[in-house]
Amino acid sequence: MNTAIEAIDLVKDYGNGENAVHALRGVNVAFEQGRFTAIMGPSGSGKSTLMHTLAGLDSATGGHIMFDGADITTMTDNQLTMLRRHKIGFIFQSFNLLPMFTAEQNIIMPLTLAGEKPDRAWFDLLVTTLGLKQRLGHRPNELSGGQQQRVAIARALIARPQLVFADEPTGNLDSVSSAEVLSFLRRSVNELGQTIIMVTHDAVAASYADRAIVFADGRIVADETDPTAERMNQLLMQERERATRQSLAPAGAQSPSAGAGVPLPPQSARNTRAGAHAATAGRHRR
Repeated sequence: MNTAIEAIDLVKDYGNGENAVHALRGVNVAFEQGRFTAIMGPSGSGKSTLMHTLAGLDSATGGHIMFDGADITTMTDNQLTMLRRHKIGFIFQSFNLLPMFTAEQNIIMPLTLAGEKPDRAWFDLLVTTLGLKQRLGHRPNELSGGQQQRVAIARALIARPQLVFADEPTGNLDSVSSAEVLSFLRRSVNELGQTIIMVTHDAVAASYADRAIVFADGRIVADETDPTAERMNQLLMQERERATRQSLAPAGAQSPSAGAGVPLPPQSARNTRAGAHAATAGRHRR
């Protein structure tokens, strides 16, 4: 399978000297085309920094990011703007819909701003897949939270981007709406061939993905294929326990696992999905 985007020895520091914060510590990771990847980790782990840096929203301190045959770390601000406009889509926790416009107008807004007309066949396929055909004339305040996020997903996909970044897309939704939105993200990969990289705190959300990466202290500490909610919760708990042990260690001492990530149990130790919500994720993955 072809690579959509790849980080090579990626470093991101904030500040200098002793006060520097090392958000990314030489990260090496490749994301495949047509796959749904989740990135998890505790607050401050570096997962959001990775997404922002991959998307060119933040600059790298060192290393390279290869996307569409080019190293985006060498691009100018104008080049990055054009890259994001034409090749990258974004889905945020807050829907960021314009309240005075209808759902249809919000969906095609990126094309309107670029002076382009939508491909009506693609538009129809999107709104049908996302279940929005009967809601196109509604304004955001006439839509539920789940429907608003579906409009935001359609807006992210309308320009047929090569890659979509989703930053906590279910963070403002209840469990029912979250399952609905995650199912549509899953379908956009399965049925539309989309490539999605999603940052989330939610292990159930991660279970909808083909792959889940756990971040801690600016490094990847686990990389799971066909993740389950139970497995991801287990990994996150192990990482929290490791961080707690490290914080309680005497000054100058370091836990044997510090910086190396959590110990991963054998493949046979994985359990089945936890709860009906996670079971739904498994049914939608394929």
